[in-house]
Amino acid sequence: MATLWSSSSQLHGSSSPSSGSSPLRRAMGTGPRSLSASSSSSVAVPRDDRDSDQTSEGDSESLSAGEGSDFEDNLRRNVKKRAAKRPLKTTPVAKRPKKESQMVRAHGQKEPPASDLFAAVKAAKSDMQSLVDEWLDSYKQDQDAGFLELINFFIRSCGCKGTVTPAMFKKMSNSEIIQHLTEQFNEDSGDYPLTAPGPSWKKFQGSFCEFVRTLVYRCQYSLLYDGFPMDNLISLLTGLSDSQVRAFRHTSTLAAMKLMTSLVRVALQLSLHKDNNQRQYEAERNKGPGQRAPERLESLLEKRKELQEHQEEIEGMMNALFRGVFVHRYRDVLPEIRAICIEEIGSWMQSYSTSFLTDSYLKYIGWTLHDKHREVRLKCLKALKGLYGNRDWTARLELFTSRFKDRLVSMVMDREYDVAVEAVRLLTLILKNMEGVLTEADCESIYPVVYASNRALASAVGEFLYWKLFYPECETRTVGERERHRSPRSQRTFFHLLLSFFVESELHYHAAYLVDSLWDCAGPQLKDWESLTSLLLEKDQNLGDVQESTLTEILVSSVRQASEGHPPVGRVTVRKGLTPKERKIQADDKVKLTEHLIPLLPQLLAKFSADAEKVAPLLQLLNYFDLNIYCTRRLEKHLELLLQQLQEVVVKHAEPAVLEAGAHALYLLCNPEFTFFSRVDFARSQLVDLLTDRFLQELEEQLQSSFLDEDEVYSLAATLKRLSAFYNAHDLTRWELYEPCYRLLQKAVDTGEVPHQVILPALTLVYFSILWTLTHVSESGASQKQLLGLKGRMVAFCELCQNCLSDVNPEIQEQAFVLLSDLLLIFGPQMIVGGREFLRPLVFIPEATLQSELASFLMDHVFIQPGGLGSGHSQEDHLQIEQLHQRRRLLAGFCKLVLYGVLEMDAASDVFKHYNKFYSDYGDIIKETLTRARQIDRSHCSRILLLSLKQLYTELLQEQGPQGLNELPAFIEMRDLARRFALSFGPQQLQNRDLVVMLHKEGIRFSLSELPPAGSSRQPPNLAFLELLSEFSPRLFHQDKQLLLSYLEKCLQRVSQAPGHPWGPVTTYCQSLSPVESTAEANPQGYPRSKKRRIEGPSRRHREDISASQEESLQLNSIPPTPTLTSTAVKSRQPLGGLEEMEEGSGSELAFTQSQPLLGAQRLRSSSPQHFQTPLNSLGPGLGNRLTRLSLMEEDEEELEIQNDSSEEWQGTGKQSSPSEHGLDLLDSAELNTEDF
Repeated sequence: MATLWSSSSQLHGSSSPSSGSSPLRRAMGTGPRSLSASSSSSVAVPRDDRDSDQTSEGDSESLSAGEGSDFEDNLRRNVKKRAAKRPLKTTPVAKRPKKESQMVRAHGQKEPPASDLFAAVKAAKSDMQSLVDEWLDSYKQDQDAGFLELINFFIRSCGCKGTVTPAMFKKMSNSEIIQHLTEQFNEDSGDYPLTAPGPSWKKFQGSFCEFVRTLVYRCQYSLLYDGFPMDNLISLLTGLSDSQVRAFRHTSTLAAMKLMTSLVRVALQLSLHKDNNQRQYEAERNKGPGQRAPERLESLLEKRKELQEHQEEIEGMMNALFRGVFVHRYRDVLPEIRAICIEEIGSWMQSYSTSFLTDSYLKYIGWTLHDKHREVRLKCLKALKGLYGNRDWTARLELFTSRFKDRLVSMVMDREYDVAVEAVRLLTLILKNMEGVLTEADCESIYPVVYASNRALASAVGEFLYWKLFYPECETRTVGERERHRSPRSQRTFFHLLLSFFVESELHYHAAYLVDSLWDCAGPQLKDWESLTSLLLEKDQNLGDVQESTLTEILVSSVRQASEGHPPVGRVTVRKGLTPKERKIQADDKVKLTEHLIPLLPQLLAKFSADAEKVAPLLQLLNYFDLNIYCTRRLEKHLELLLQQLQEVVVKHAEPAVLEAGAHALYLLCNPEFTFFSRVDFARSQLVDLLTDRFLQELEEQLQSSFLDEDEVYSLAATLKRLSAFYNAHDLTRWELYEPCYRLLQKAVDTGEVPHQVILPALTLVYFSILWTLTHVSESGASQKQLLGLKGRMVAFCELCQNCLSDVNPEIQEQAFVLLSDLLLIFGPQMIVGGREFLRPLVFIPEATLQSELASFLMDHVFIQPGGLGSGHSQEDHLQIEQLHQRRRLLAGFCKLVLYGVLEMDAASDVFKHYNKFYSDYGDIIKETLTRARQIDRSHCSRILLLSLKQLYTELLQEQGPQGLNELPAFIEMRDLARRFALSFGPQQLQNRDLVVMLHKEGIRFSLSELPPAGSSRQPPNLAFLELLSEFSPRLFHQDKQLLLSYLEKCLQRVSQAPGHPWGPVTTYCQSLSPVESTAEANPQGYPRSKKRRIEGPSRRHREDISASQEESLQLNSIPPTPTLTSTAVKSRQPLGGLEEMEEGSGSELAFTQSQPLLGAQRLRSSSPQHFQTPLNSLGPGLGNRLTRLSLMEEDEEELEIQNDSSEEWQGTGKQSSPSEHGLDLLDSAELNTEDF
């Protein structure tokens, strides 16, 4: 075993509470019986399962901070008293050892274990008070055996199988005992009772803490002041908490902190008893001479003296625990330990604020606010919430607040949402209880988070916003003890303030997110629809156009929130559903809002009928109504008014948002189950008749005239837009709009005299006409004549769209492409799937010319030079984002045609060849297309990948010529694309074996397909393609590399080349196919080679001995042995760029293989100071070799995991780990520097 260097106590010196000169040690004496708290001696531990304890530079600072403890002077005064109270024995001998407290070790010695205590606490079935009482009885019978049983209980709770024997307790110091236990700590894994998985250990921590609490509670009137058990227990826990073994450190720190918490409660009780005693003494002394009882005064004085002594003893114990454990462990390397310390000090401050709620203790929480682990920061904020929640304590927190306020405000933007939520709630408490502390600048930095995507965080900021801006002005006041109802005036003030905040802050464009954020704290105000509608309907209200639009959106958002109960689109919530009570409230709210808004909706539409920005959201209110109320409450007259206003709005507006909202509102009302369906259907027919008559009249003018003025064009386009919007939601087949629209489009194609404003809605209208006809044909058994008629219409419309693809207007081109791709998909081969064989006559496969035009359109409109998007705040950036979304929509339509068999699969090569160049814009779409294509036909998909590379290579060859081709930037981009294609095969090397060999074989044939003139030594023009092919070589087995080398040599025999001067591409490709035979060749640094990727092939033979049949057929009958796995841990995935950078300078597998051990050694050297905090050579020879092997194994896994990241078919599951985590499990520093947080 290697020997660890001395622990942190050597650096602490005599000031360390764990050293031999601590006040507690002086109080207990220095005999061999006393357990030493020092752990400064060397401890022999196995290197693979111990934590390294490296002290941070901040130790002296923390100790100096702890020297100002409130209990230090009391402890020093109490030293002599406690030492004289019970002198410690030097030879503990068990008088009557308990039968159950003995066990037989491997040596044959009998030792007192803690099996009974440990088993009972682990089972958590018995009453903890009874368990402690039993131990107290055994302790009273034999103090030494009882105390050893308690010590062994804590040792066993750490997961250590060793025990403390009477002989060890008599002859060995504390540090020697801990060293001995450390050597016996034979842990099979990193788990111990506090961290072990499984149901049997789930409740252990709670039971363990309850045992410590009960132990102090039952001893508070007896053994607590005995001096022997508690002092020695504290000394033991202090020594264990300084151990390099993580289990010892974690468990003992938890026990010490819980012990401290229980002692704080006892100290609080003593303080209360002292105050009570003082009052009784003063009352007795103030009595008259005849009534005063001297005996009672004397007894009260004796009682006060006893309480004072007890308090001093308790404070001494607390001081020892605080300075011996907390001061060091609050910055431990293990976040669980740091969280325990912060949680407990928060409880001390709340329980015993008189002593602990001071700046000397608050500073520890303030420093830990910068901790890098989420759980620790969360504990800090929760501890502070308990302090700031009490207004009586805020005066003591002023200095702390001024020092750490900026950090608290910045934690609102914490990367962990739950931490940010707690930070906002803490700031809300500060806002409530400490007036004027948060400045306007502080608040303004918090306001934008009200629009965060996480709903919990947004709701917390909404509450902060409510208390800051709305509560002082709008909250109800109390008169006597009865609360008045909110007045209309206060409600109006609330909405004015809400409008002012939303409009003036200019933080967001949608008020729905603000309403959702305020819903939990200001729901009753937001559901005051009477005040909202009265504000909107008032004639002399002082609201501008922006305020009215915002107020309308707030009305609609509050109605939607009350009716549906879920947040707006894009806001994430963890709630799965509503409780029965919430569903009942939601149903009641829906009825209330419907009854209130049904009479007012026509009035609102009438007032804002000319404003499209307000009308569109108002029409959406019908989505959240309970429409049955129109019938049950006899509100048909309001329905008539609504239909009139709806018709007026549709006739008046041509904006798509208004028309879509109007058509959908009418669709909701046109439900045959409603009793008023006939009225709504009649109103719809009237509206469509009006629009159709107007369209036919304007169409005749368009067809007869070659020129129309702007008003006539606008009128015709607006009518077509209205009909198209209604055709989307309603079946208008009986109005027969296909023929007139087709005539209009035919004229546009023939003459080009129809304006594009008219063509766009006409195309959409014909498209909907075909779909509605298909719906009728599919639902009822249609005749052959009807099917052929529908197909004729569809084919004619496709020809029109094909002609529109070459239109000069890009909007018409894109619209025609979208409609054409949708129709081809609907009428594609999958139409007959699912028992619809009768629709086979409708199946339409586009001709080659149409497929070619679709692909050309994609090249001209989608794969254009990518432009970088801005920050998204300017109008130009928004336009670019919209254009990108439109291009993605076009690409998705084309990819669906390929995947559903409408277009030839080879057409996907036009998409795949842009995978690398346009990865940031369309990478997800192309990747999904590649995955689906491989699922359909793996072999064909591989050929398409090769075809994409061939096309790119041929284009570059035609542009640049064969000279210096492989040095061009475009060729380097092709190599990157080939590398990405190779990674897409994933880690299933055996499954893809035949595909990769086939790809190499066809690539070789292509590279030698065009030979130079006879007698010329120039290389073939396509020979550089071999360099692209070399990117796929790592996917080959070694046997296949041998066969491909012989196949390449045979193909090269037909080509003449200068002897002694091999061509560069051939050399690069041959190197990528050369199997690595020796370790020295692949590993020049002498590191042991990992077996993970080494696959032994057949014995090496000369290529000339391979038969011609093997060269030609490349039969893959030999199955290689399964590679030996060196690790079962699946590492976290690495970014794709890491592999690209690693392979950038080498095109061969040889160079790539050689780079692996080098990278492993470099990474080990570079990461050692960061992860292990020590030079590698100081770890000793055995551990250094072990870590080197571990690093090599992990580096070897890294390549496999990078492949997994790019695999479209394989999804790995398993435990995530990383090299840094392995390193920390082996050698952890026991303490962290405060500056690291």
